[in-house]
Amino acid sequence: MQKILKPVMDPQAEYGNKLVTADEAVKRIKSGDRIQYGEFASVPINCDAALARRKNELNDVWISTNTLTFIPQAVISDPSHKHFINNDFFHSMVGRKLSDAGLTFYVPSAYHEAYKIARESPGRRNVAMVTVNPMDEYGFFNFGTTTSINPLIPELFDLVIVEVNTNMPRVHGQKNYLHISQIDCIIEGDNPPLMQISKIDYTETDDKIAHYIMDELGDGACLQLGIGAMPNRVGSLIAQSDIKDIGVHTEMLVDSFVDMYEAGRITNMRKNIDKGKFTFTFALGSDKLYKFVNNNVLCNAAPSDYTNDPYVIAQNDNVFSVCGCLEVDLFGQVSSESKGSRQISGVGGQFDFIYGAFRSNGGKGFCCMHSTVRDKDGKLTSRIVPAFAPSTAVTVPRYITNYVVTEYGLVNLKGKATWQRAEELINIAHPDFRDELIKQAEKMKIWRYTNKQ
Repeated sequence: MQKILKPVMDPQAEYGNKLVTADEAVKRIKSGDRIQYGEFASVPINCDAALARRKNELNDVWISTNTLTFIPQAVISDPSHKHFINNDFFHSMVGRKLSDAGLTFYVPSAYHEAYKIARESPGRRNVAMVTVNPMDEYGFFNFGTTTSINPLIPELFDLVIVEVNTNMPRVHGQKNYLHISQIDCIIEGDNPPLMQISKIDYTETDDKIAHYIMDELGDGACLQLGIGAMPNRVGSLIAQSDIKDIGVHTEMLVDSFVDMYEAGRITNMRKNIDKGKFTFTFALGSDKLYKFVNNNVLCNAAPSDYTNDPYVIAQNDNVFSVCGCLEVDLFGQVSSESKGSRQISGVGGQFDFIYGAFRSNGGKGFCCMHSTVRDKDGKLTSRIVPAFAPSTAVTVPRYITNYVVTEYGLVNLKGKATWQRAEELINIAHPDFRDELIKQAEKMKIWRYTNKQ
């Protein structure tokens, strides 16, 4: 039943009426319930611990998460999955560890479809538990750093439990709020600090890849950056450059955007939509980032069905999407989420932005990776491969892939035949693996001639 926002004459009195302990709040959860945890930095830590304490009283409770920033106690309390089962929409490092241990299951999905999936999937989630910023004088709580699918909470969930954290920034944006009249229980926790993503040192290889992308970048580009050393290196190079009027329309807002803004590179004034605004669906980084987004009118935290909709992305000109990946095969298929059946990450918004960037006037989407990686035995292997291992997920189909970048160069696969793709990808593979890749391409009948002729 949808929770309609209603006038409340005395929000503070209503707050007092709904204030309970975490243990009292989770007593309202029943066997068979479907729970949505807040995503990213809005995971409800105290409510999760209280739920774990009820393990033996509950059966078949599903917990949906997205990019876990801490180890959920309810999930690890039940390896049997009899009481709690965790379905994760994107594996962070925490999610990867849980998946490797058989404690969580991945939900394949493109981020721009999250709203439709939530509204239409069977077994609708009926309990929401989310961390929020403290209530204002008008009775509104703020979702803070994570908008994503949080605006769906009053529409879809019967029981709404919020966990107040005074460390959560108050972030301006579309639908980034929840009213006291739409809430059932309020928890005041111990206000843990938000997850900190420390600065990741870049390598010489990251630097080479970042410079290839910088060669493509010009004034007025609208930027999307993923997480990791290489995208952050792109951000630092932009901050040090003389590029002007960068715009921001991104899934994830990270510290490097603050660096670029403080260096005068970001104005957001050449954007066609949300002019003058940083548009994003979640922010995750250090206290520097959280301080920047707090009560900043330049910020536009928006739902993921807006930020990640390829049609919306393409409304800005010169969209540059910079994403990392794990492997690319000789046909141009990109895997960014699994190695064989081992789930490492997720689709997230990579498909959305690679597709949306290409549709943008002057836009470009980059899938970036080191040309090699060492396997678990220390053996050097190529990340450009003839074909993926069985069960490896394709994140970006070959007909969507635009640019692929390694430390050996940058290639645009759009409009290229299979033999051209193979040749260009082999040219940016590590030299030690090129001969073998040519042999495999010949066997696959996607090689026109060899470089030995």
